[in-house]
Amino acid sequence: MSNGLIYKSAKELLELFERKEASPVEVIKAVLERVEERDKDINAFILVDEESALAQARDSEERWSHGNPKGLLDGVPISIKDMFLTKGWPTLKGSLTIDPKGPWEEDAPCVARVREHGAVIFGKTTMPEFGWKGVGDCELTGITRNPWNLDKTPGGSSGGASAALAARMGPLAIGGDGGGSIRIPSSLTGVFGIKANYGRVPMYPEGPMRNLTHAGPMTSTVEDAALLLTAISEPDYRDWTRLVYNNEDFTDGLDKGVAGLRIAYSPDLGYANVDPSVRKVVDAAAKVFEALGANVEEKAPGFENPLPIFRTHWGVGAAGALGSLPEIEKTKLEPALREFVEKGREIPLRDYTDAMTRRAELCFHMRRFHRDYDLLLTPATAVPAFDVGAISGQVSNLRDSDWTPFSYPFNLTQQPACSIPCGFTEAGLPIGLQIVSDNFREDLVLRAARAFEIAAEVSTLPPGY
Repeated sequence: MSNGLIYKSAKELLELFERKEASPVEVIKAVLERVEERDKDINAFILVDEESALAQARDSEERWSHGNPKGLLDGVPISIKDMFLTKGWPTLKGSLTIDPKGPWEEDAPCVARVREHGAVIFGKTTMPEFGWKGVGDCELTGITRNPWNLDKTPGGSSGGASAALAARMGPLAIGGDGGGSIRIPSSLTGVFGIKANYGRVPMYPEGPMRNLTHAGPMTSTVEDAALLLTAISEPDYRDWTRLVYNNEDFTDGLDKGVAGLRIAYSPDLGYANVDPSVRKVVDAAAKVFEALGANVEEKAPGFENPLPIFRTHWGVGAAGALGSLPEIEKTKLEPALREFVEKGREIPLRDYTDAMTRRAELCFHMRRFHRDYDLLLTPATAVPAFDVGAISGQVSNLRDSDWTPFSYPFNLTQQPACSIPCGFTEAGLPIGLQIVSDNFREDLVLRAARAFEIAAEVSTLPPGY
């Protein structure tokens, strides 16, 4: 039974705990065994703390034995992307510039919330240095690989989280998304990930890219993501930009379906070059929504590629976060990142203020677009997973963003957006569908994703896992 526990969703595990058919200790032992077995090939974790995990699980087991679980996630294993502060563990953000000695005395808001809800925090997942690129490698931790094909990247920057989920090394993960860093790896590894509206999940400290950076759930199922989002969207005084907390339960109405919704489908946003293998699969996914009763129209939202706007914000953010490092520390940065930081420092104030104005115009444009459409569907990435190391260290992967044209616009607008597995290439690599809603409507994204998940029945388990 314990081996089978790694294939259970968080929701299923909670039901097993309630019926006393499994225990949190059994589950975490199964997950730790899985990490021991698989992570030597994948490299999804920078840290796994078996002793702490078992202690947390024993506490949870005691609570369940008395019929008194704590919160929404009691006993469910969860991993944390190494960009989020985690009390007692180093948070290195994939960088050699951070001293692992700490001190590490507090949790980030999302980590504090899952701890309060009884989740078993067992490890921290890998990321590229400061999350600056969309692939899963850095000098600190090396290369993280995709469970669907170990020669391929899992994407980034939450690539460790997505790879761990795909390999069933835990049912829940928390990722961060400053330009697609939840949705890109979710797409490339066949898992579900949602970037909630900015401010929905409190952030502290502020991400290096400031109000481009969102925290969010990464899971194997939409139900689990809704459950996790409910927990981590609870308020935290340390984030002055958070949304007003309305006690929303994102599992409510999850199965209401999409009948009657007005949905725009844009295979290229009017400017992207999309791999034919991706286009074929996403075209078919859009038709599923028609069969479910939604009114689907092929329609681009009508904005020009906002990459110059994004690049300016990203460059200024990188310069602000890392530009003041002592020179001896800068030498520890990945060379291409150091170059990017220096270029960011050269961006004139007038260019930044112009980018801020154009960003506001884009936000207004999308608010107006969503007066006519409840949801927008696009591919999550323009290409399937490619070979590890293919763009490692190239500044051009941020400058050109040929393969991630669908994600960064919605960091600029701060809208909710997810990636849900929607099919495979002929080579068996997963493809993700992006679902975008108007601001503050995570409920619609989750509803649509749940309806598609049930109707399409796309496998999320890599062969051999």
